[in-house]
Amino acid sequence: MAPSVSISILIVVLCIFMNVPTIVIAAGSVATFKSSSLKQEVQALMESGWWSGSSNYTSSHCDWPGIKCNFGGSITEIDIAGKIYLGDKFRKFNFSSFPNLVRLSLGNNQILGSIPFEIGSLSKLTHLNLSHNYLTGQLPLSLANLAKLVKFDISFNGITGSIPREFGNFKNLLELNLSHNKFTGPIPSTLGLLTNLSDLNLSFNEINGSIVSEIGLLKNLLNLDLRQNKLTGPIPSSLGHLTNLVSLSLSSNQINGFIPQKIGNMKNLNGLFLDNNMLIGMIPSYLGHLTRLVFLFLDFNKINGSIPLQIGNMKNLRYLYLNNNNLVGQIPLSIGHLTKLETLNLNWNMISGPIPTELANCFLIKFLSLSHNYLNGSVPSWVKDLYAPIKIDLSYNNLTGNVPISLIRMREFNLSYNSLEGRVPIIFKNYGFEVFIGNNDLCSDIKGFAQCPSPSLISPSTPPLALENIVSRMEDARLHQPTIFGKIPVSEGGREKDEHPSFKKKKLVPLIVFFISFSFFTLLQLFGYFLHSQCRVKNLVLPMKTHAELKGTKNGNLFSIWNYDGNIAFEDIIQATEDFDIRYCIGTGGYGSVYKAQLPSGKVVALKKLNRLEAEDPTVDKSFRNEVKMLTEIRHRNIVKLHGYCLHKRCMVLIYEYMERGSLFCVLNNDVEAVELDWTKRVNIIKDIAHAISYMHHDCIPIIVHRDISSNNILLNSKLEQAFVSDFGTARLLDPNSSNQTLVAGTYGYIAPELAYTMMFTEKCDVYSFGVVALEILMGIHPGELLTTLSSSSSSSSSRNMMLNEILDQRLPPPNRIVARDIFFVATIAFACLCTKPKSRPTMNWVSQEFLSRKKPIAKPLHAVSLWQLKNEENFMVGDIDTQS
Repeated sequence: MAPSVSISILIVVLCIFMNVPTIVIAAGSVATFKSSSLKQEVQALMESGWWSGSSNYTSSHCDWPGIKCNFGGSITEIDIAGKIYLGDKFRKFNFSSFPNLVRLSLGNNQILGSIPFEIGSLSKLTHLNLSHNYLTGQLPLSLANLAKLVKFDISFNGITGSIPREFGNFKNLLELNLSHNKFTGPIPSTLGLLTNLSDLNLSFNEINGSIVSEIGLLKNLLNLDLRQNKLTGPIPSSLGHLTNLVSLSLSSNQINGFIPQKIGNMKNLNGLFLDNNMLIGMIPSYLGHLTRLVFLFLDFNKINGSIPLQIGNMKNLRYLYLNNNNLVGQIPLSIGHLTKLETLNLNWNMISGPIPTELANCFLIKFLSLSHNYLNGSVPSWVKDLYAPIKIDLSYNNLTGNVPISLIRMREFNLSYNSLEGRVPIIFKNYGFEVFIGNNDLCSDIKGFAQCPSPSLISPSTPPLALENIVSRMEDARLHQPTIFGKIPVSEGGREKDEHPSFKKKKLVPLIVFFISFSFFTLLQLFGYFLHSQCRVKNLVLPMKTHAELKGTKNGNLFSIWNYDGNIAFEDIIQATEDFDIRYCIGTGGYGSVYKAQLPSGKVVALKKLNRLEAEDPTVDKSFRNEVKMLTEIRHRNIVKLHGYCLHKRCMVLIYEYMERGSLFCVLNNDVEAVELDWTKRVNIIKDIAHAISYMHHDCIPIIVHRDISSNNILLNSKLEQAFVSDFGTARLLDPNSSNQTLVAGTYGYIAPELAYTMMFTEKCDVYSFGVVALEILMGIHPGELLTTLSSSSSSSSSRNMMLNEILDQRLPPPNRIVARDIFFVATIAFACLCTKPKSRPTMNWVSQEFLSRKKPIAKPLHAVSLWQLKNEENFMVGDIDTQS
């Protein structure tokens, strides 16, 4: 019953004890009041001008578009979302004229200006929707009067200021959506009072501070979306109390610390989005408890360790993003349990081992990206078993073998920068050469590839034929050549005809040649096996060989060990490593394994040994010999020392000086060692690298270009006080009379941009790589995203205003004034080396001399120097940069 009717009845009842005229007067007063209230509502509607273009403008107001009234004719709902252009007419609305309004929906009405204070007079309002408009200014505090609100949506506007603490008054609120505005300041703790809340969306704002623990009091919450803000600090463990939560999104903030264990309590989670933050530690095994997960996004963090086996418990998972982290180890076998998986992205990690065949069980997969890892083994042929494959990216790994024909089912694939070999079938011609680039041993008739050698029965330059091929060829010869009895079946009038003796003699010649060749290669194989067996027992120590003697040594001769630091016997190496037992393996490189060995003299060395299959690869053999060649000809205190080598085909070993701390990459990725690598040590390491490269470029004749300067190829000594450039497998001598054109070599992320389109390598390629490494040492991580941002001419204002102190490794304490001066100096040099144009980069001789010089740049506080200035203003540099090409 309408309130006005109830009041009328009450007045009539009270007036029974009075005279009839009084009753008539009271009833008349009520009618007059009611009529006056309705007239005010109608007048307010007409004065608003909202319905001025409506065809129903002259009819009853309750019949106007989007209006609903109660039985007494008073307006209770106005819902014209997306139907009327309001502009600044919103501010002309007389909110106080609608005492019974419970729902106001004005979404997508192109409203301009700020929210008027008078809106707080709608005390009965339960639903307020002002989303998708052009509202500006701050929220009026009068909104706190709307205590009966159940749903408040003001998303997709330009509202500024902080979220009012008074929002804690909305005790009946079920949905609060403030997303896609310009809110600043922290999340008010009073939101923890909204215990009936089921949906809280504060995403796409500029909210800062940490996530308040009071959020954990919202036990009825189903969806929590705080993504794309400036939130810092760790994820509060109190979020684990939200056991009804279906979706949790904290993406694109600056949240750090570990993933809290109590997240495993959220058994109803359908989506977990923690990507684009600064999370560290391992992927917790208790995430395996979230068996209802469909979406798991942990990409673009600093997560390390291996992928836990428990991830296979998430049987409903469809989208798994773990890319751009520091994950190591192998892809677990349990990945095959995710039979509903559609997208798997593991790229830009340090995952090794083969691609597991269990992935074939994920037959619904449409997008598979494993690029930029250390995967080995062959390209999977099981893609033919996938239901609807669309894209697979296996680029930048260590995959070997042939290109499987089953990839033809893929709409897109990328196998670039691996170690694949053999013929690429012409059927792949529509995919383009770029999906195969960087595999030096592939050949094809497709444009861009090297031509494949023409097949022949037996060629001295090819390996001996396998037994099954020989049997097949012999069977073929039996069918097409004379038989050993001098007859061949020839049909002539239904009879067999004997061949002429001279004809039989001519036909026998190819067969004799075949058997002689077969016997010859069989003997060669036996002799090679004999040499291999002798490799483990022979104890030969030969004097130091010159480069000319090395050049003349043929692959397959009795192995020798060259050395200049005492006598080293191969038998000593076998004993020291117990025949290269896995216990002595300290790492794997681009083309072999590295072992630690203590020789009988007590000297500890590092052994780089090619695996048997790798030793038989002509490309790897060339790279191995190239490293020997380079390191026998150069001597520098910051270039790793080569003690010896063995170049037998079956026993290919390099013997290096042992570096206790391993690679710079590993040290920077270990939090404990990274802190030990303080600012002074980091500056000194950058100097060491510069001096070593300068020596190669300016003191060697001809010039040596390393072509793979990266943090993986910088080794550190026990006290982290000296750096050594290593891994010269891809180094080249720079010929001034040659074009020096080459296929792209090096580590992705360190390669100079010009190599991608010119294929021309110069010493300036090393200069660029040095700049990347120098910046990586200052930041503690690879500067990939930063380089991309700064290289864009349309960089956002936030990136333009990023200060030098903001990018420094936050694991270290801020540098003192003296060290800060050195850091500023290093940063100016690093950015100079990263110039897009090769001729604009300094030479390494200039860089090295600048480090030795006592001149320093004008001292500037690190917080006062923007990266944009470092990149674009030349006045930071001291002296003239030698830009000779």
